Amino acid sequence: MLPVPPTSTPRRRARRLLAATASTLLLGTLLVTTAPPAAGALPAAACDTGTNIALQRPVTTSSTENAGTAAANAVDGNPGTRWSSAFSDPQWISVDLGSSRTICQVTLNWETAYGRAYQLQTSPDGTTWTTIHSTTSGTGGTESVSVTGTGRYLRMYGTQRATGYGYSLWELAVFAASGGTIPGGGPLGPNVITFDPSMPSSQIQGQLDTVFRGQEANQFGSQRYALMFKPGDYRGINAQVGFYTSIMGLGRNPGDVRIHGDITVDAGWFNGNATQNFWRSASNMQVFPSAGATRWAVSQAAPFRRMDIQGDLNLAPAGYGWASGGYIADSRVTGIVQPYSQQQWFTRDSTVGGYLNAVWNVVNSGVVGAPATSFPNPPYTTVAQTPVSREAPYLYLDAGGNYQVFVPSLRRNSSGASWLGGATPGSSLPLSQFYVAHPGDSTATINAALAQGLHLLFTPGVYNVTETITVNRPDTVVLGIGFPTLVPANGVTPMSVADVDGVKLAGLLFDAGPVNSPVLLRVGPTGSAADHSANPTSIQDVFFRIGGAQAGKATTSLVVNSDDTLIDHIWAWRADHGAGVGWTVNTADTGLVVNGDDVNAYGLFVEHYQKTEVIWNGANGKVIFFQNELPYDPPNAAAWTNGGRTGYAAFAVAPSVTSFEGWGMGSYCYFNVDPTIAAYHAFQAPVTPGVRFHNLLTISLGGNGSITHVINDTGAATPTSSTTPVNLVSYP
Repeated sequence: MLPVPPTSTPRRRARRLLAATASTLLLGTLLVTTAPPAAGALPAAACDTGTNIALQRPVTTSSTENAGTAAANAVDGNPGTRWSSAFSDPQWISVDLGSSRTICQVTLNWETAYGRAYQLQTSPDGTTWTTIHSTTSGTGGTESVSVTGTGRYLRMYGTQRATGYGYSLWELAVFAASGGTIPGGGPLGPNVITFDPSMPSSQIQGQLDTVFRGQEANQFGSQRYALMFKPGDYRGINAQVGFYTSIMGLGRNPGDVRIHGDITVDAGWFNGNATQNFWRSASNMQVFPSAGATRWAVSQAAPFRRMDIQGDLNLAPAGYGWASGGYIADSRVTGIVQPYSQQQWFTRDSTVGGYLNAVWNVVNSGVVGAPATSFPNPPYTTVAQTPVSREAPYLYLDAGGNYQVFVPSLRRNSSGASWLGGATPGSSLPLSQFYVAHPGDSTATINAALAQGLHLLFTPGVYNVTETITVNRPDTVVLGIGFPTLVPANGVTPMSVADVDGVKLAGLLFDAGPVNSPVLLRVGPTGSAADHSANPTSIQDVFFRIGGAQAGKATTSLVVNSDDTLIDHIWAWRADHGAGVGWTVNTADTGLVVNGDDVNAYGLFVEHYQKTEVIWNGANGKVIFFQNELPYDPPNAAAWTNGGRTGYAAFAVAPSVTSFEGWGMGSYCYFNVDPTIAAYHAFQAPVTPGVRFHNLLTISLGGNGSITHVINDTGAATPTSSTTPVNLVSYP
């Protein structure tokens, strides 16, 4: 965010074939007693050579010699039928194993026309391949090759034939590791620091201060921390929360951990400006602030969940420098929420004592005590009830001192904090049912754990993802603590979720790698059409970054194909500062594409992408709060032109969509490379009664460029003489 100077349903199946067309439219060392287990390889396992996992699986090939030598013959289990290729190099045959498997042996039963030189390769997606065996001296006959590799796909890639004919296989057999069960649970690692009420306050404060000193200004560092408080009372402490730090209570409910002191975010590191206070969180604690108010001066990617503030909540830094955007859910503030210089804010399903003021855009959904809608003066937008919601899963200690992950139940037409009338409804999963991942663990191990049936908990750190992490099982929980960061290698898609019920993704940061990834997170494959209304997948506190920490590239950050998905607080950010930043350096087209029907998005932050930043193709979608900045850095209008118009929309609803509704949506411009750029509009949508918007705004920050219309051809141009919003109460 820019430091700104102060100024005074039934349509569920019908549009699948239209989606593709529409999308073109648009610190130092800390004291911890336990160390993580050795990272990397799977536990020792035998090679199960009695089970051919390629048998009768789907196959594809580069070519076939004729109809009698079809690809399927190589995996039909019949040694009298064969596949053969065209008489040229290279040629290949690939088998889909159905899920990611740890492969230990491949047997090639060649016909007389065999491969002299070939490679055996694995892939998570059938596109990106890793060689696990290579030879230039193949012998023909039956070759049993011991290998070590993991993937859903296995390919024989031939580069030199031994005869003048093609490559010909009677049978291709693939064998996987058996035994070696991956254990669940285990230690949380050296960057998880746990406090107990019996510890002296001075000791607790010392550790808090050590972490904060390392993280206060560490905006793009690799250190990550989770600071966890066991149930009980803590007195006389001030936990200042810096970058990549999660502070959390380990009680079943917020009142189980009581802080008689302060949880604080300020902006001294940035001269009193909080517009870059990103990537930190607080959750599941009751706070009795020492001076009557808790200061939480943040901008994007700083969730405040299940907090019980016994007093006021100040959202501005000391000195009232700017802050720009934040998120609260499932919380209570007994006093007054005080935005002061906070430009925008979103709160969901909470209880507050009232609001002091609003600057540009304050949105509440299901918030007891929120002011009535009065946009634009003052700019409050209030939705009385949240249509469908689920609180994020969280870690806690049970009565026996064992770690559990609590998974809250689905809520409909909800308001107020879920725990005020008693414990939050839901169910618990013991940590023993989770694979506890640590930095350095191989992606193969993570996938094997998921395939085995374990849930997944990422501990703090940076993870190098070498193949797609595939989440295929319904109701799988993938939970991160301490901002674990997934960085794809070689342009892979780092995570993909099947079109199944009830997957819960929470607390993750996807950081694009130097080789372009097509997608950073995909929920449901293309064409997903299953009904998940009773148990939707949820995406909560999941963040995406293109550049900033290093040069990164990704075409699209998040693609949601599954119907009924809940998006509950994301920040998709193409970096405008940091390392690896530039129009041709950290390239990224789109932050979010929604193809699923009945998708609900709350707290949607998407910024600086180079084409249409959000493309909404699904029917009956709802968005409550959208914050956007157009890209700062188009070199000129000609370089950023869409169909003859200057610029791309921040948010575009596809022409095929007949039902959509959005509340409290804003887009800003700051064209600091060419301030003469005038973007045509911020929002784009079909003009139809079923597609409706409430309380839209556009702003030119400091007069650097302008936005000519708010939505389509409607709304005035942003003034360039002052940072003043153009407001539109309803459309159409």
